[in-house]
Amino acid sequence: MNEVLINLLSIVFRTLLSFVFLFLLSRLIGVRQISQLTFYDYIVGITIGSIAATLTIDDTIPIYACLVAMALYAILTVSISIITMKSIKLRRFFSGTPTILIYKGSIIEKSMKDCHYDINDLLCECRKNGYFNISDIEYGIMEIDGSVSILPKTGKRPVQPEDLGMALPQEHLCTNVIVDGKVMERNLEQTGYDLAWLNKQLKQQKHRTEDVLLGSLETNGTLTLLLKNQQLKNKNYFI
Repeated sequence: MNEVLINLLSIVFRTLLSFVFLFLLSRLIGVRQISQLTFYDYIVGITIGSIAATLTIDDTIPIYACLVAMALYAILTVSISIITMKSIKLRRFFSGTPTILIYKGSIIEKSMKDCHYDINDLLCECRKNGYFNISDIEYGIMEIDGSVSILPKTGKRPVQPEDLGMALPQEHLCTNVIVDGKVMERNLEQTGYDLAWLNKQLKQQKHRTEDVLLGSLETNGTLTLLLKNQQLKNKNYFI
């Protein structure tokens, strides 16, 4: 019984230690979305995670050995990131360069083979970008994170306000002044409005603060409220 308890405590300790250390290393390396990861970043992430898992369940390996290995991977990743910011050649070596897959409505097969990309993958990415006909595309470029950027032909791109000679006012970010039923007083103060004004707006819209999931304030003073506990009227949209 004592041995089981000791092993259990060891697992708990190793798990907490690997969790905290992994969190600190992730903060050191920096935040990226999954879609922004290069292949190298992806492999490093998997490797560090595997070492953390080993630290948790394999008590035959010294704790310090796993921590040192994880730290070295993180340090090397940060070092490479710093180096690639200062050297274009090394940036190309470690991160790669974009590749043109579509040129003036034609698919470049050599580029497809170099990227190990097949026609189905390409068509899928084009559809995601809103283009179902390759001939509508001037350039299709595979980025270093694996996504495909599309530049449509001039006659196929969406109409912009400037094409029609329209001058629209610059849009700005909304400020969240209510989040999950709580007033974000600092955010509200930065907008130039106060709590009395907010309460007046809530009263006009006949809502209470605690009923609001998200309240966003635009620069023109418009307050948009999204309420809690909203339900779908029809749950069979995708049938």
